[in-house]
This record gives sequence, structure tokens and C-alpha cells, in this order.
Amino acid sequence: MPSANEQGNTEQILLKVPKISHNHTNSTATDYPLSASSGDHPESTYSGNDHVLKPHQPATLRTAVRAIITSSYINVLLVFVPLGFISNFMWGSTVTFVLNFLAIIPLAKLLGFATEDLAIRVGETLGGLLNATFGNAVELIISVIALTKGLVIVVQASMLGSILSNLVFVMGFCFFFGGLYYKEQAFNITAAQTSASLMAIATCSLLLPAAFYSSLSKANYPADQVQGDILDISHATAVILLIIYGGYLFFQFNAAPTSESQADEAGPDEEPEEAEEPQMPLWVAIVLLVVITVLVAFCAEFLVGAIDDIVDQWHLTQTFVGLILLPIVGNAAEHVTAVTVALKNKMDLAIGVAIGSSMQIALLVTPLMVIIGWGINVPMTLYFNVYETAVMFISVLIVNYLINDGKSNWLEGLMLLGVYLIIAISFFYYPDISTESSK
Repeated sequence: MPSANEQGNTEQILLKVPKISHNHTNSTATDYPLSASSGDHPESTYSGNDHVLKPHQPATLRTAVRAIITSSYINVLLVFVPLGFISNFMWGSTVTFVLNFLAIIPLAKLLGFATEDLAIRVGETLGGLLNATFGNAVELIISVIALTKGLVIVVQASMLGSILSNLVFVMGFCFFFGGLYYKEQAFNITAAQTSASLMAIATCSLLLPAAFYSSLSKANYPADQVQGDILDISHATAVILLIIYGGYLFFQFNAAPTSESQADEAGPDEEPEEAEEPQMPLWVAIVLLVVITVLVAFCAEFLVGAIDDIVDQWHLTQTFVGLILLPIVGNAAEHVTAVTVALKNKMDLAIGVAIGSSMQIALLVTPLMVIIGWGINVPMTLYFNVYETAVMFISVLIVNYLINDGKSNWLEGLMLLGVYLIIAISFFYYPDISTESSK
């Protein structure tokens, strides 16, 4: 998953590249992205023919605090963290839900910032595992708390909602806003299709339980037996999905250093990225990671605790809350990251955020929730009703079709945003009919 450091350092790196145009007359826009604040690479910031960034000073507590505060403008929402704590004890459920909803957004961003700072120190393999683990920490924490409270519908809906949010909503924003700045943007079709193929496998794991339930229900098979069989199928499928995800990580780590596509794209302007250094001392990064994780856990507890009252007071369904509202909390940081890099014409990174985040939810977080539910004796399954699986299938199909040519424009982004809006409206009226099949 893309990092907060990449956002902060992207422009610095771009401003220090030499201007080399005579050897790349046939390059696409994505090969040499322009700075967001300039029409060309300023040569005044570069001296000589070396491609080495100026050495960084060792990170100190003072520089760490400055880096944390200035890491993102989303940090202004941190004011809602103490208010969220107070609201749980003094104010009503609606205020508690809204304040903690807003509080988790900047916490998720800071969690990604601390994770990336640690990942820089431990190398590509361990860094990738660290990002994969903590990159979805917010979704995991919210889902585990909801699962312990027996809100299986909310957990299932939030998993599906996170997938749809990243795959359709974030991708649409990237295509749309990137297309407003660039007539057409190109990206690595091979990498995008690999992630999309894994998403198709994840979709298959959701379609089969739905088809199984539908077939046996029509055959007047005992309902209790059907639900028991689906639970067993879900447990086995969850283990298989985790193995597939582990294999994907192994393949990614081993293929990355020798990838021909990366070698072709990594021209002289890519070398400065190797000089990226941590912005915080090690102990500060660890403390920040622990503190933010604890704060997210408390805010998530207050947020989930208010869901039942919110459903009654706002006349919403648990499915809508889990599928549309909660993904905004967990994925806000990814949304900002993806749109930011898309505006800088780095579509490979933007698509990596969108499809990659969806893939992690489908192949890592969702199976983990099934396993955790198995351990605490809560019947969390991979069974989604026909309508939910149809929405998932159609979304994956549309995205696969749009990325098939390796190019994007604002019209494709507008279409994806329209599809997501239609999905959101339909789920607003969709009842919690999956309750019985989840118990």
C-alpha cells in the first residue's frame, strides 16, 4: 500500500531530476511526470550530472514532531479525537458516532505514516509485510470489535464496502481528477491486470457460497444443515485465500528486484528514491505506531458501540452503515494518497493503491475475520446474498474492462463514480435480509 512518505517525498524527488529530453522523445506522459507546482523540472535545483540527493540530517525528536504535524493536512481533524472520547461519556450516540467517525480518519493517516517510516529501515521484504499488516489495521480493529459484539452483518458489509470503495470509488476519483489535468494517462497494464486477476479469485470465493446456498435452499435442504455447511466451506476457503495472499507477497518480493518493467521505467530519474531516509528516530516511530493503534481501538469501540442507536435513530440499515459509511473511515488515507499521486500523473501508484487495497481486504482482512470468528465462536462466513455478490462481480468486471487498454481518462472516472453512486443509493434502500443466513 502507498505510503505517507511517498506523498511527502514525491515532489521533492521530482524537483531534483535532470532534464533529459533528447533520449526520450517517444516516452508517454507517465514516464516523466511533471511537478505539481511547475510546468517543467527546474534545473536550478540540480547541479552536475550525478543523481544523488543531498544527504539528510539524522532524524531528531524535534524534526520528528515537525514531520508528524506536517505529514498531512488531514491532521487538522485530530481535534476530534479528544472530543470523541468525551462524547462517549457525556453526549448522545449520534454525536459519539460522528465525532469518532471523524477522529479515526487522521489516525488512519498517521498510522500509515508511522508504518512507512518503520518499513524504510527493515528492507523491502519485511517492509512490505509491515505495510500489509498495519495498512489495514483500522479495518481490522473496527471489524474485530464489531465481531465481538455480534454485528456480523456490519462486518460483512464493511468488508464488501471497503472492496467496492477502493475498487470503484477511489479508482473513479483517480481517473477523473487525473484526467482533468492530463488528456490521457498511461499505466503498467501487466501489474494492474495481475491485481485484477487476484480480485477475480476473491470474487469467486464469495460467489460460490452464495450459489451453494441458493442451490440447496431450492432443493428444500434443511436450513440448519445448509448454514453449517457454508460455515465449514468458509473456514476452508479463508485458509486457502490466506495461502494465496502469502504466495502473492512471496512472488511480489522475489519478482520486484528483477522485474524488466521496473528496469525499463527506472531511468535516471528514479535513482533518487533509493536515498529515502526515515523522518523519525526509531523509538519515536514505534511509540507513534503503538499510541495511534491504541487510540484507533478506543475510537473504534465508541464508534461501533453507537451503531445500533444510529440505525434506529437515522432509520438506516446495518448493511448501509457497514458498506457505505465505515469504509470512508478506514480508507480515507488511501483515498487522499491515490488522488494526490494521480494528479502528479503517477497512475501506476494510484492504481496500486486502489486495486491493491481492495485485494488486501479481499484476500487478507476478510479471511482473517472468518478465522477470528471461528476462534471466538462467532459464525462469520463468506456467504453474501445474491444481490451483494452480483454487485461485487459487476464492479470487478467493469474495472477489469476499463484497465484493459492500459490508459485512462476523465470520462472513465466519471463512469466509475456514477456506478458507485448507483450502488450506494441501492444499498440505502436494501434491507438487512442476510441476518438469518449469518446466524
